Order: sequence, then C-alpha cells, then structure tokens
Amino acid sequence: MSEIALSVENFSVSYGDIHAVKGISFDVRKGEIFTLIGANGAGKTSTLRAISGLLRFGGSVRLGGKELRGIAPDKIVALGLAQVPEGRGIFGNLTVMENLRIGAWIRKDHKAVAEDLEQILTTLPRLRERLSQPAGTLSGGEQQMLAVARALMSRASTLLLDEPSMGLAPMLVKEIYNVVREINKAGVTVLLVEQNANIALRLAHRAAVLETGTITLSGSGAELLQNPRVQEAYLGA
Repeated sequence: MSEIALSVENFSVSYGDIHAVKGISFDVRKGEIFTLIGANGAGKTSTLRAISGLLRFGGSVRLGGKELRGIAPDKIVALGLAQVPEGRGIFGNLTVMENLRIGAWIRKDHKAVAEDLEQILTTLPRLRERLSQPAGTLSGGEQQMLAVARALMSRASTLLLDEPSMGLAPMLVKEIYNVVREINKAGVTVLLVEQNANIALRLAHRAAVLETGTITLSGSGAELLQNPRVQEAYLGA
C-alpha cells in the first residue's frame, strides 16, 4: 500500500450550530491527486481551510503521521502543507516577485529558495516575463499560476487547491490543470477541491463526492466518471 501523505479521520467543522462537515474520513496517498467534488455549500472549502489550520475542527488530521489539530497555520506550512485559496488571494499591489518571496518567508535556506524560484519560473515561464509587474495587473489565469507558485515556494510536499478553475475561460482551465499535472509528476501530493467535476475527475487518481458535509461516494477518478449518479448530478448527463 502507498504511503499516506494526509489522513483525515472523523473530521467535522461547525459554524456555531451549523455543521458544515459531519465526521468525514479519507486518506490522500503520497504522490497522488485526490479530488473532492460537490456543489456549493457541500463543505469543500471548509474542509481545506480547517486542514490548513484556519478553522477549528473536530476529529483528526495527520500530515505524514503528525497530528495537525491545534497547530498554527504558519507551523503547518513549515511542516510541508500549503493551500492555494479560492479566489487566489494574491497581493495585487505587490509585484509578482514580491508575491513569490512571500511564499518563502518561513524559509532560511536562501540558496535553496533561489533554486526553487528558478525551477518554478522554468515550469511557469509566463511569470518570469512579469516578475516586476504588480500582481493585480495579471490576467485571471496568470494570477492563478502565481497563487500556485507562491504556495510551492514554501517547498510544500502536499498542496491544497481550492477551486483553481473558478472564473477562468476553458482554455485557461486546461492550462492551469496542465500545470497541476506537472507539479504532481514532480512529486507533490495534491488535494483538489473543484466544482468542475469533469476535468477534476479526469485528473484525479482517486476522488470522493461531498454532499452537505458528508462523503457519499468514493473511488478512482475513472470510476466516479462512469458512475450514473455522478453523471446525472455533476456531469450534466
């Protein structure tokens, strides 16, 4: 069996009396892309935000066997987990380079930071062309690439991606997911949350359906693509 990168057990998130996520469990294996699909309000973003330490949660989350409950978000990043938030969350008034350097702010290995920056800019050459530009002047697709690159500058081994296709034209969605595929091939484990079930399931090694805070289906991406219930609810079949 493959090594487990991220383990989520009996995991719940509440906002007062509202239970957004209700005791779900799943594992993300090292080196795979695991996708959570579901409608708006299903609990997908709450799941990622809680794993990242931005929300309190019940149950257990372990990264490489280390329990994350109660650990501050910056310490979680230092352990090798970074999130690309819904809406990208870049600093629009700062340059592309300044955004990238913020991604590496917890690191002291300056030579390795420079090497990682060069590798990222080789993977994403469009960002190299825009290093001195204010990030807010980039196109939507370029901003999404910057958000991914900024997270990778922390040297994350596990990457959480929240709705990376949101608001992008189909060609840009394809481009972003080509980048995700290349990042994964380079060894980064990916937990992807996505409403675009078609492209997400085609990319995923394994996946689960989250509905009103509960996992209702799980399997390989290919299996869920062929599931009649998934086709009817999420693929427009």
